[in-house]
Amino acid sequence: MIHIYLDDWRRPPDGFVLARNMDECLALLESDEVDILSLDHDLGPGEPTGTELVQEMIRRGLYAKRIYLHTSSNLGRQRMYQLLYQSKPEGVALFNGPMPIEVLEEVKRGLQ
Repeated sequence: MIHIYLDDWRRPPDGFVLARNMDECLALLESDEVDILSLDHDLGPGEPTGTELVQEMIRRGLYAKRIYLHTSSNLGRQRMYQLLYQSKPEGVALFNGPMPIEVLEEVKRGLQ
């Protein structure tokens, strides 16, 4: 089981696989079981946004066990949250914000 951190410029926390864009994130979601998925919204000029990624995740039925939204875009966070909230399967935990320190420490402990 992996943890995915989608962001075009931030470094991923320890224990996370970095996806820089929508295509990389979708490929990881399709190929691995994902525990934690942390999403950015604005992924650089000419790149699909986090909202477009979420729409494609919903279309393909790709979800992680836990989804966090670490984007600094308030509008993007609201859009992604609303789409995911309306369509996520039961058992998927959705959080309208970044991962708390306890979650980051949990993942880090799993590396030891």
